[in-house]
Amino acid sequence: MKALIGAAVVALATVSVVAQETKLGAGVTIKDATPIASLVNTPDQFVGKKVRVDGIGTAVCEMMGCWIAIAENDAADAKTVRVKVDDGVITIPVTAKGKKVSAEGTFEPVADEHGQEAAGEHAKHDAKASKSYQLKGTGVVIH
Repeated sequence: MKALIGAAVVALATVSVVAQETKLGAGVTIKDATPIASLVNTPDQFVGKKVRVDGIGTAVCEMMGCWIAIAENDAADAKTVRVKVDDGVITIPVTAKGKKVSAEGTFEPVADEHGQEAAGEHAKHDAKASKSYQLKGTGVVIH
């Protein structure tokens, strides 16, 4: 009887952990994440490629939930990348800030001035770089 109760407790704990994961858009399908530091340090190697990133949500668009900044870890100087999703297609909740996040999409240079300002504000990159980059997100998973 004790074994049965123990198995039930483990099963309930497993279900509650899975239930806390939130999939937005297409979620993530790429098995291995690209290190955020690699994207930041050598962005031209990744432009146009579909990549996955894993990290901690550090900032979220408070108006429309249209972007999230993801840091490689929770250190103050951690490198970050901005993930921009299509407005109205995916809405990232502000509650994702501070949580583990995975995102997938195509890595691209930011085309417009407003986007460059936002990307630079919420994603740490090389201060000498003339371009800003972001992940054009197709899916996000909040863990």
